Amino acid sequence: MVYEIGVLVLGLLVLTAVLVPLRPGARAEALEDERRADLDAAREATYTEIRDLRLDHRMGKVSDEDFAAADAELGAKAVGILRRLDALEPLV
Repeated sequence: MVYEIGVLVLGLLVLTAVLVPLRPGARAEALEDERRADLDAAREATYTEIRDLRLDHRMGKVSDEDFAAADAELGAKAVGILRRLDALEPLV
């Protein structure tokens, strides 16, 4: 009797593990999670570029003119990424 209950519980667990990803909306959630992860990575990469640019400017490796242009471009890129992140569904 205990063996049969164990097999039944194990079967239900396997069935749940197989069917949960197939439920409606599961693929959309996975795509949204992937998109959020991509945007988070892009945000961090852009912040790193901004920090590196500012350090190079302070060290004299980048002229004031080049710095202003690159800083404006990277700032606009960061704002665009943040707006796309804000447009995603909030995390629950």
